[in-house]
Amino acid sequence: MLLAYSSYSYSEITFSQSSNAAANGYNWVMTEILPSFAGLVVNGVNYQYTTVKEVSSDMVVTVANENTNGSGLIFSSVDDWSGIPGNSITKVVAVPALLGSSFGPGSISWTGVGDVTDASVVYRYNYDVCFDPQVDPTCPGYEAPIPDLPVIVINDPLQDEFIRKELERKASLEDEEEKELKKEEEKEKERLEVLLGGVNTTLLATQALAQAQLLLAMNTRIEVYYTSIPGGRYDESVSYADEQLADNVNARRSNFAQQLLHEKMVKSQYANLISQP
Repeated sequence: MLLAYSSYSYSEITFSQSSNAAANGYNWVMTEILPSFAGLVVNGVNYQYTTVKEVSSDMVVTVANENTNGSGLIFSSVDDWSGIPGNSITKVVAVPALLGSSFGPGSISWTGVGDVTDASVVYRYNYDVCFDPQVDPTCPGYEAPIPDLPVIVINDPLQDEFIRKELERKASLEDEEEKELKKEEEKEKERLEVLLGGVNTTLLATQALAQAQLLLAMNTRIEVYYTSIPGGRYDESVSYADEQLADNVNARRSNFAQQLLHEKMVKSQYANLISQP
């Protein structure tokens, strides 16, 4: 195998040729003959073989490759040996820079009477080492590959059936506890209202009793006053100047003493109610 190298514009063009495609038979697969370099271009086919035939026999030999797109042949070279004796032939056929990927199965075939021996078919090709910049970090346009990041699977605990049911159970218990707490608060409120109602009633009863006692005392004093004075008419014998009368200090003290007595009785009643179970 012959190799030649040439460089241009930061890229390296490699020229080379294949091994004998017909070494193992007269039909071959190109993927086993040409390397799989991206952008590889076939620019020629060299072949040789020997025919064994009678001079008078008609014989036509064809070296060809199918087109990978299915539209006939991409390469074909025909040699007509009719009316001539068998002999060896060597040919160099130029190919107008066809992509190697377009070369399908190759073969040497013939029609007529005769045989082909010692066949050799070699493909000349070239390729740009940096046709795909990713093949070499030194190639223009090379981009460092993004590393494969591990896939992180996040399990949502709420999707777990057991956990979901447990959360629902706890939520239900919390609801029940909240309802019971509200019931206890309502009961406590009702008990407090009843207690306060009793206190208010007691206070009112105590106040009414104190007022009744006060009225009774006042009526008693008035009665004594009226009964202690003999009847008859008494004319005023003393005249007073028109002046501002002073407040009755004794009456004020009496009222204040009664107010203190009343408050003491109310506090005593309230203390008795609070101390009861």
